[in-house]
Amino acid sequence: MSDSKGHSDKSRNQGRRGEQRMVPRAEFESYYGRPVIKAPSWAARDIAGYFFLGGLAGAGSVFAAGAHLTGRTTTATAMKTSSLAAVSLSAVALVNDLGVPSRFPNMLRVLKPTSPMSVGSWLLAGYGPVTAAAAVCAVTRRLPRVGAAATATAALLGPAIASYTAVLAADTAVPAWHGTHRELPYVFASSATAAAAGMALVVGPAGETEPARCAAALAAAAEAVASRKAEKRLGMVAETYRQGRAGNLLRAARLLTAAGAAGALVLGRRSRTAAVGGGLALLAGSACTRFGIFAAGVASAEDPKYTVVPQLDDRPAREE
Repeated sequence: MSDSKGHSDKSRNQGRRGEQRMVPRAEFESYYGRPVIKAPSWAARDIAGYFFLGGLAGAGSVFAAGAHLTGRTTTATAMKTSSLAAVSLSAVALVNDLGVPSRFPNMLRVLKPTSPMSVGSWLLAGYGPVTAAAAVCAVTRRLPRVGAAATATAALLGPAIASYTAVLAADTAVPAWHGTHRELPYVFASSATAAAAGMALVVGPAGETEPARCAAALAAAAEAVASRKAEKRLGMVAETYRQGRAGNLLRAARLLTAAGAAGALVLGRRSRTAAVGGGLALLAGSACTRFGIFAAGVASAEDPKYTVVPQLDDRPAREE
């Protein structure tokens, strides 16, 4: 009896030290192949579009403030206007997904700092009016002090507007989003910067686009680094970023962003056509990034193995 017990203890200790298991690991199966978690019910057109447009608006406000301070008045006015248009369209997309317009003001009844949705709603409620004030003052050329104050306030809120949607997505149980909670805000912020740089290249005169061209190159590099780190952290769940609709969109995003940044940086100074083409490629690349990440999240939620298998793989480490 004691020998049997000692042999059992010895086998367990050997297994903990990483020796070969006597019993093979069980294959993963879910209940009738059904998902373990509920896939997001958000419409891709509305919410992925909301992610993209919000990022474009927020980063665009930072570009607008920089152009305003450096005397690039044409670019500043255009970027203020584009940010107003982008945030207005993003609000329409959000309300359309909510289904009932009254749900948005209802979210402002309380402020819950631990809820990304609550904080994001208040950010939008504060950002929208100051963006509108900045754009109206710039277009009408009236109330310059009010316009300057609104421009500065929008620029301060802009980075949060551009990146809070990443925190919102990562706060869910969706494996492809939650697993990148550290890197996803950097991916969204750099993608938004690339989009805003692209907009500046499209709407700004050739003589005022040098900061946008430099920002485009830096944003493209930052997005590539953050995306690689995110996929590395995800492990097997990173398959959802490389396969199917998400894989196609994200490959297109990488090509468009790299080509747009390179074209704008190398040829944008001498050719207005190259600058506009690079800007459009950057905008398209940023949109593909947001739609691709959204598609990867849906795919990871629909396949139960992406929820369960990573947890099984992490179990020995947790037990030790």
